Amino acid sequence: MKKIAVIGLGRFGEAVSVALRASGHEVLGIDIEETRTQALADALSHVVQADATREGVLADLGLASFDGAVVAMGADIEASVLVTVLLKELGVRQVIARASSAIHGKVLAKVGADRVVFPERDMGSRVAQGLLNPDVLEQFELLPDYSIAEVNAAEFTHGHSLRDLDLRQRFGANVILIRRGDSVNASPGADDVILEGDVLVVSGPNEGLRRMGTL
Repeated sequence: MKKIAVIGLGRFGEAVSVALRASGHEVLGIDIEETRTQALADALSHVVQADATREGVLADLGLASFDGAVVAMGADIEASVLVTVLLKELGVRQVIARASSAIHGKVLAKVGADRVVFPERDMGSRVAQGLLNPDVLEQFELLPDYSIAEVNAAEFTHGHSLRDLDLRQRFGANVILIRRGDSVNASPGADDVILEGDVLVVSGPNEGLRRMGTL
């Protein structure tokens, strides 16, 4: 089990942090907005409302001892660059940073990011997938051939528990979060039932997710 911090809990940060926690890692989520930290309080190991760009905040949170960190605040270029610098100065072994453009990515690499990811760069393929499968609301490819997808619950899941669906055995997929209206079930159990209108965050190999009908 690794200790990983995710800084910025928007849709990308939420998906990454929940997936990391579902994989058994200890995850600290950090965001300046209280609503975001509250929403994930039960899903992650720890959540903190804080401005990560302020001097000393990351050190006070003990990030020097973490195995890795994900800088997910790609929309705020200045903040993401500064946080990346602060993390590397603290000695965090692996820093993965989200970039919103090629230039942003180059800057992040220059200041020490070990890996730069471009969720928006693949927007064209996601739009195409959306036309082919409108139930896919968002997709993040974390590794080659492995993704996290936010999808409308498929018809075959309606009225069935996760135990009965056995998606892990059938498709290699894990349901890591269920949205139902304004409520979020960030730790779904085997007896939780999927209803029509639910939105699922699912992780798994791309081939399995395609067979499941989510990609």
